[in-house]
Amino acid sequence: MKLRQVFPLLCLSAIPVGMLAQAAAPASRNPVFRTGTTLVLVPALVRTDKGQLVYSLTAGDFTLTDNGTPQKLSLEEDTGSQPLAMVIVAETGGAGAQHLANYSKLGPMVDAVTGDVPRQVAVISFDSEPVLAQDFTPDLDQVTGAINRMKPGNDGAAIFDSLHAAVDLLRKEPPTYRRAILLISETRDLGSQAKLEDTLKAISDTNTAIYSLGFSTTRAEMKHEASQFSSDEPGPAGGCMSRGDKVDADADPDPDADADAAPGKKKQSRAAQAYDCASLLAPPLRAAKMLAMAAMNGLHKNAPETVAQLTGGEYYKFENEKNFEKGLMNISNHIPNRYVLSFQPQSPQPGLHSIKLQLKDFSKVQVTARSSYWVDGAAQP
Repeated sequence: MKLRQVFPLLCLSAIPVGMLAQAAAPASRNPVFRTGTTLVLVPALVRTDKGQLVYSLTAGDFTLTDNGTPQKLSLEEDTGSQPLAMVIVAETGGAGAQHLANYSKLGPMVDAVTGDVPRQVAVISFDSEPVLAQDFTPDLDQVTGAINRMKPGNDGAAIFDSLHAAVDLLRKEPPTYRRAILLISETRDLGSQAKLEDTLKAISDTNTAIYSLGFSTTRAEMKHEASQFSSDEPGPAGGCMSRGDKVDADADPDPDADADAAPGKKKQSRAAQAYDCASLLAPPLRAAKMLAMAAMNGLHKNAPETVAQLTGGEYYKFENEKNFEKGLMNISNHIPNRYVLSFQPQSPQPGLHSIKLQLKDFSKVQVTARSSYWVDGAAQP
């Protein structure tokens, strides 16, 4: 996703020499999980039922499954002092135009959110398209200025396109940096060009935690963007291999056609549908497939909440200035206090992977961690 910029591009000589050296050096931790990569990072926040942070746990206190298969975990040390690259993604169009006054509180709090570590912060504003308001900079005065200069946009709310743009920006940062996105948006995407499937891959394909502050999409917009998914049915009515409604008797018969396909949409072959059904029934594909279906449904219904859950970030409702500031303070306290666990999957199958992190012997304790990662490779059948 290309960003429209509101300022000239920085020349290469403007990038700090230290950053260039880091970028050129071989990295021991590659945050993009591809077929050749052997390490998957899983940041995790552990809290009691009263919200108090839990410290002093070890790798042996956790269990993790990858598509249902148990994995051996390691605990990364002293990750809270690592540099941080963060992209602030703020909606100025759609319902976001009504919250610009609240955004003015964000600038002074960026310092607390990013913490006392080396940092690079960028700002993207968006309506029907993302705009790079401020490229990566360690200067928080420039970040605050970019936020304060935001103006009301059009009726669009291209959340997915803007997340793609933020992920692309973060991929250019040195691999030694932790990555985070602070998303401030309404719950429904309005007008993105990116597809749900591509968005799911983008946010699962990089070691980026997404923290979200979400305000409600208006009823009129929700009606206009009525859901094409169902949270109750994982497949067509009548069962996975059913065809749903009968095909029009006057239509040209096609044994491989999907009668449920929307007009103008490429119809799914019978073989492809059978593969989908098999993946629902046979582990380990079942875990990944069910996660993908639930995630796509969630992205349609509440995008900021779903991306936070998938990436191990946090979601807070944004209704007024008070809970806006409270959400930011919680995020600033939680970002540096996460355990960073890792595991090495053996010959991981390309595609989306469902991971589940739990504690072994602790009751009344909540674990917040990413629920997926993506492995690139040959296309699945």
